[in-house]
Amino acid sequence: MAIQKSNLPAEVKQTLSILPELSGSYQYFDKNGEIIYVGKAKNLKKRVFSYFNKHHDSPKLRVMVPQIAKIQFIVTDNEVEALILESHLIKKHKPKYNVLLKDDKKFPYFVITEEEYPRIIVARKANKNKIKGKYFGPYTDSRAMYATLDLIKKLFPLKQCKTPKFKDRPCLYYHIGRCMAPCQRLISPDEYQKILKNVELFLTGKQKELIEALKKEMEKYAAKEDFEKAARYRDSWMDVQKTMEHQKVVFENTNINQDIIAVYNEGNLFVVSLLQVRQGRLIDKKDFQFSNTEGNLSGEAEVLTAFLKEYYTMASEFDIPNTVVIQKLLEKEETELYTKWLNATANKKVKITDAPTKRNIELLNLAQKNAKFYFEKVKLEKLTEIQRDYNEVGSYIQEKLKLSKFPYIVECFDISHIQGTNTVASMVTFENGLPKKSAYRKFKVRSTESKPDDFKSLQEVVERRYFGKLTESLPMPDLIIIDGGKGQLSSVMEIFDAHDFHPDVVSLAKRLEEVFKPHQSRPVVFPINSPALYFFQRIRDEAHRFAITYHRTLRGKKATESVLDDIKGLSKENKEKLIKKFKNISKISKADIEDLKEVVHTRAAKAVYNFFNPNIQIN
Repeated sequence: MAIQKSNLPAEVKQTLSILPELSGSYQYFDKNGEIIYVGKAKNLKKRVFSYFNKHHDSPKLRVMVPQIAKIQFIVTDNEVEALILESHLIKKHKPKYNVLLKDDKKFPYFVITEEEYPRIIVARKANKNKIKGKYFGPYTDSRAMYATLDLIKKLFPLKQCKTPKFKDRPCLYYHIGRCMAPCQRLISPDEYQKILKNVELFLTGKQKELIEALKKEMEKYAAKEDFEKAARYRDSWMDVQKTMEHQKVVFENTNINQDIIAVYNEGNLFVVSLLQVRQGRLIDKKDFQFSNTEGNLSGEAEVLTAFLKEYYTMASEFDIPNTVVIQKLLEKEETELYTKWLNATANKKVKITDAPTKRNIELLNLAQKNAKFYFEKVKLEKLTEIQRDYNEVGSYIQEKLKLSKFPYIVECFDISHIQGTNTVASMVTFENGLPKKSAYRKFKVRSTESKPDDFKSLQEVVERRYFGKLTESLPMPDLIIIDGGKGQLSSVMEIFDAHDFHPDVVSLAKRLEEVFKPHQSRPVVFPINSPALYFFQRIRDEAHRFAITYHRTLRGKKATESVLDDIKGLSKENKEKLIKKFKNISKISKADIEDLKEVVHTRAAKAVYNFFNPNIQIN
């Protein structure tokens, strides 16, 4: 239900009465005077009123809105200015209900310091008041960053020490060729600036310009018969060429500079991969994950807009390219808005595009593959965290759900049927936080052969599991999880109540990841970044995977064909070709457009690709 205005704090009601129908940023405060949320709006009155006038599905809003004790707003001339202001306030206050990049404050930067003879150093965050200089970054992989720093020091003999080691002679770095001893004035400021310019070209990915500059200096000193300096530039020239050989050529046109951004999620865990293309070459990949400690994200579009704001606010001007390629997740007006905002942020012309050109699709596919790999890495880290200390995770679950026992053995059920045929069920078992596959069981549901009914299917399966022969071979679990909402849970409880059986049982509703307990209307909401919620998602996903695997085994080729039947305009002959080539639906869904074209004609290939990739449409 919507919150009644009569129940709102007087200060909130007062602000609501004077909200203008103008663009701007709004800030919500709690009773302690802390900013808990910052937003922007084209129409402040309409946007802010929406928080109090309608029912919210999001657990975040259901928790946040009752905490609003005060509202402030700042009017701007247009929506772009509102977006700029919102980004600034989020970075400054870090409100707990705004989506934030995980550990963004720890992302390091390279800094070329402001000195007569500048050095290159690593800064943990961009603080231009504390460390003055040119910032390059942020970098998400510290190990790769320090490897790059070592390469820079090898290629370019910059000043190494903040203060001289000796008063009257160069230090060891000079003698091994890693420094030109500016502290002893063995290199002029003008000559040093040339080396520094080459470092900037290297950090911004302009290897072509760098090679040309190094070659020019090499030839200049060779003509002067200064062979020592010529040899140093020759060595740097060769090393940079070797580095370029390992970079993938994406465009023949070496003037192209792009970022390609892909968002990927399963459940409520979102990751973003960003590919950097500079001078036509793929030079770097950066991975991010999002944390929202108090509530659910609404989807990939919200993550994309949050990423655009946060990343390009953090990024230095040297790291913002001419073009940013994104998935087709935003409305046209929203893409235009963020383009205007980025132009203002970068202080230059930058284009954000979701145009489905052949090259953009290829690059987005590559970015999505990288995002999936990073997602698996994050999942593994979370699983390791659970495995490392399930005592703590299990105790938290027991306390949060008020369970009668510690959830040492947990069983989870899932129902599967495709197009209403061959209903099957799975039961997976986790013991002390880990899968116990010897205790997995699968069921071919008998009671719903004519018409699928998830409620009856669950009733049949729990009857067979807990009141049939399986009780002789399997121990009783400490916690039972049903995949579904209140309806699925109620149907299962009818069977348990009929047998006067009272186990700890809950259901997990996938849409909002809410945990329901029997005979309670309000769900139990776990923090989105908690290992406990991830444990529930992990066991639910495993039950779903096991059910789907069994279902496909039963249906064989028909199971695959039934999914392809949903693709409009795909002939029976083309379905058979796809199945023969790719073997299963999973491989068809992951195939690139070019791979599909090798099997079926272009129109059919586009239909299949668009069906499995709704966010990247090919016309």
